Amino acid sequence: MNSNFTFQCHGKCSRTQARAGTFVTPHGIVETPRFMPVGTQATVKTLTSAHLADAQAQMVLANTYHLHLRPGEDIIAEAGGLHKFMNWSGPMLTDSGGFQVFSLSKTRKIAEEGVTFKSPLDGRMIFISPEKSIQIQNALGADVIMAFDECPPYPATREEVVAATDRTQRWLERCIAAHQRPHDQALFPIVQGGVHLDLREAAAKALSQYDMPGFAIGGVSVGEPAPFIHKIVRATAPLLPQEKPRYLMGIGTYKEMAIAIASGIDLFDCVIPTRVARHGAAFVRGERWNLKNATFKRDFTPLDDSCPCYTCQNFSRAYLCHLIRCNEVTGFTLLALHNVTELIRFTTRIREAILADRFVEDFGQWLEKPDLH
Repeated sequence: MNSNFTFQCHGKCSRTQARAGTFVTPHGIVETPRFMPVGTQATVKTLTSAHLADAQAQMVLANTYHLHLRPGEDIIAEAGGLHKFMNWSGPMLTDSGGFQVFSLSKTRKIAEEGVTFKSPLDGRMIFISPEKSIQIQNALGADVIMAFDECPPYPATREEVVAATDRTQRWLERCIAAHQRPHDQALFPIVQGGVHLDLREAAAKALSQYDMPGFAIGGVSVGEPAPFIHKIVRATAPLLPQEKPRYLMGIGTYKEMAIAIASGIDLFDCVIPTRVARHGAAFVRGERWNLKNATFKRDFTPLDDSCPCYTCQNFSRAYLCHLIRCNEVTGFTLLALHNVTELIRFTTRIREAILADRFVEDFGQWLEKPDLH
């Protein structure tokens, strides 16, 4: 096993599969379970690296597809890699670009060799294969990189899902062969299988045979109802190696994270905290508030007086309401900073509860009636 990447479990919940651990990477330690902010274009929208540090972010994501289109991985490599390019010294993860490519359903063509698609920027035809995805990610230099996978949409026929899941495993072998930096970049396979639990189980068991530094569950939150997500995660996560970190891709709401943690998931990412901030919304103690609401116009209290973020320590709900109603960018920044802090704090509190074996007692409201049948 690569000593640059180790995972250690420090505590388990006696009533669920939840666990608290540490994932060691070349750029630092990630305490799990942990929410990871998404920096699609090598920036978490409206936030600086200093903001992310203040929010206690430990691992940040960037997007292979977008950075390949603009500015190009060659420029980022010339800058010294993603960490130096965006001035983030902590751990980083890049996705493979697979999800973005496959979401371009009208302008892409899938073949065994790879995917050809039309650039939404200038219309030129671009080809990405498993080898090309790894080549791009090697140049970007993130600590964790993802295997190039085929993400079937929802709904899809069983035959389509079987074909995508099988191709994902074949592509994994090509990704492993193409990977040039295994000493300082951890390659995670991705479990696909749509909403078919038997396909998920078979994929999880097949991928677990590879000695990889971590594993991901993909193809959730692509349009299927939430109960399907819960069923997939509950069935799949326990099948992945216990001694490796488990990453659930694209999930970032309170309830989905709590239920997934109860199933043994360690890492999460989602654009939701910054996206809702740009719509004037804040996550406060498990609720979503619309700061455009007139009830906040004369509310001079902080968003959350228990929150240590810069926003809550310095500004009132009334001021935030004013900024959002005026469409001021500062308002989006302040809400994004709070929202990212809030979701990280949520997973941090869960970690503390797991270590004290109080996860179910302290977070049971998120686990009740998850409609898993």
